[in-house]
Amino acid sequence: MTQTTSHRQAPRGQKIQRRPVHGVLLLDKPLGLSSNQALQKAKWLLRADKAGHTGTLDPLATGVLPLCFGAATKFSQLQLDADKTYEAVLLLGQKTSTADAEGDVIETRPVPAITLELLAEMTRRFTGPLAQVPPMYSALKKDGKALYEYARKGEEVEREARHITIYKLNMTPAQDPRAPAAIKIIVSCSKGTYIRTLGEDIGEAIGCGAHLGSLRRLETGGYTDRQCVSLPALEAMSEAEREACLLPVQSLVAGFPSVTLGADDAGRFLSGLRRRGSPGQWGPDSAMVQVYGPSTGSGQAPSTGSGPATDRPAFLGSAHVTADELIPGRLLSPIEIQDMLVASPSLASSPAAPAALAH
Repeated sequence: MTQTTSHRQAPRGQKIQRRPVHGVLLLDKPLGLSSNQALQKAKWLLRADKAGHTGTLDPLATGVLPLCFGAATKFSQLQLDADKTYEAVLLLGQKTSTADAEGDVIETRPVPAITLELLAEMTRRFTGPLAQVPPMYSALKKDGKALYEYARKGEEVEREARHITIYKLNMTPAQDPRAPAAIKIIVSCSKGTYIRTLGEDIGEAIGCGAHLGSLRRLETGGYTDRQCVSLPALEAMSEAEREACLLPVQSLVAGFPSVTLGADDAGRFLSGLRRRGSPGQWGPDSAMVQVYGPSTGSGQAPSTGSGPATDRPAFLGSAHVTADELIPGRLLSPIEIQDMLVASPSLASSPAAPAALAH
């Protein structure tokens, strides 16, 4: 689930006036910070009253961390479920207690020659559907406690293997002063994949053991690290420049078909009512569509017939289509829509085409 934070106390002597902020900030998470620490810093800089991240990155990891503000938190589960791409360096010859460079070395073995043939074999072996046992140092819960809580006490508990998919795996020799040999991997994978465990499993298959020396998330759900802003850059910006870094809420559903409603249907849809259409009016049956309706020119909620509608539709939320019926899913409130239109009409009304992700 998305981790939503409450108001954070401002530094002593400085009072922060929180405000509604809506959108997605693509943060390049720095090394050493937890995802929640990074979220709190960005939330403070934007003076946002509601925010959540879309799944944790280890403190060791850097890269794409989508942060959801305001109405965007309603759609963050889509990022939790999204496919992801990582780049990592495996340090061969040593296993650690945490499967990464932060843990204690628990085993050392000689490293065989790392040939291109060996890497090709490992690539074939670890591409496709896999069963993966989650690491003890993870936030998964067992009997109400996170696994890492057991691990810190030296306890190991039984974990069920999870089914994951490695869609694409690229492996090349690398050099690293911390190990006699290293491998750089680029992994495109399904949700729930632990790259630390993948690295350990590759090390075992080679016969020498391995742990992660570094980890970077390059892409998640269509967002890439090329779109990200760093915390130092964000700190150096004015508040207006920080707001300009936000992507629209609907960028979270950019990959789905869109439906645009007239004023009457938009008002009823926002109240949670299903809308029956003529055959094909909402398109084919779909588990998810993004829904738009007319917005007024005065920064109000979507028009219900009173007031002129602009030629740019306002994002209303998500729905699914079954048998020519548009069934509401996650909806924005009229207040959220109004806040977005007042703050930035382009954020409220830009159609969420893939091109809208670039900035």
